[in-house]
Amino acid sequence: MPPQTSTPEWTTPEARWTAVLDRNPSAEGHFFYAVTTTGIFCRPTCSSRRPRPENVRFFADVATAQAAGFRPCQRCQPTAAEPPHTAAIRRACAHITHAEQEPTLAELAAEAGLSHYHFQRVFKKVVGVSPKQYALQQRAARVRQQLQETAAPITEAVYEAGFGSSSGFYGQATAVLGMKPTTYQNGAQDMPIQFATRPCYLGWVLVAATPHGICAIDLGDDPAALVAALHGRFPHAHILAAAASAPFSAQVAEILTFLEAPQQASFNLPLDIQGTAFQRRVWQALQAIPAGQTASYGQIAAQLGQPRAMRAVAQACAANRLAVAIPCHRVVRGDGSLGGYRWGVARKALLLAREQAGG
Repeated sequence: MPPQTSTPEWTTPEARWTAVLDRNPSAEGHFFYAVTTTGIFCRPTCSSRRPRPENVRFFADVATAQAAGFRPCQRCQPTAAEPPHTAAIRRACAHITHAEQEPTLAELAAEAGLSHYHFQRVFKKVVGVSPKQYALQQRAARVRQQLQETAAPITEAVYEAGFGSSSGFYGQATAVLGMKPTTYQNGAQDMPIQFATRPCYLGWVLVAATPHGICAIDLGDDPAALVAALHGRFPHAHILAAAASAPFSAQVAEILTFLEAPQQASFNLPLDIQGTAFQRRVWQALQAIPAGQTASYGQIAAQLGQPRAMRAVAQACAANRLAVAIPCHRVVRGDGSLGGYRWGVARKALLLAREQAGG
């Protein structure tokens, strides 16, 4: 297989490891990963059980992986040609991502050399969502970037992102951005956000709330770093540490109780959720998983009526910013292994162990 030049998107170990966790088809051909404990190297999309990250090495091409003494995986066969249509779907994703106007299904199918029906089916199988849903996600991401990085009028940002009309965007703006577009563009300008940090058995927890509800439940080892991340997310908000007697402190106490005893406590606080329509559907499904139980990415995808959307479900879990309240820690791989977790796999294991012990 001839080597391909890696794009900037896949040049960092962190980006490559995320692609491996997601089995991201866009990473195909840009790098390979090897597992030091088995002596085997694989494609980024290999369906084999994920290795521990400390046992992984990345290579730009097959030749360098083999020169380092690694053998090709028998499952994903990295020395063979790409799986059928993977390259075509990757090109279609790039076309959607970089097109000024959303390409039609007919245009994408013609470029791939497939019928409309076959292209749609293969695209969903490889990417996890339909071409229409993928295009919507890309346009929404471009709007967020435009609003964050430029001072362009909102209508201009909407059209620049490829929305055919501003009404199509405004109908879902608050659900996607978590606030009005003008507020989002201004870095949550003057939005009151109160927060508190508390120690817990997982390290430290930061809880933050807007007037609409809890907007962040973040876990970490350093409270100062958690506060800095909150300021980075809402750079122009009016962020204040909550007073000890404030009603918000009662909400923080409720979250800590839920952390310590998830089987005995309930979580009924209002949430200020930011996400796409698909992400919100996934998060709603996660909230229905009882404490002490788990579901696989495939089971959640099937529950949503999109059994091929396992990768999209995993990406929605990774985008969750409300630890425990939206219990993405209860979603595991099909083989029962833990999979990834925004706040570290060790914390995921501790959360599940406490819930399964009746904590």
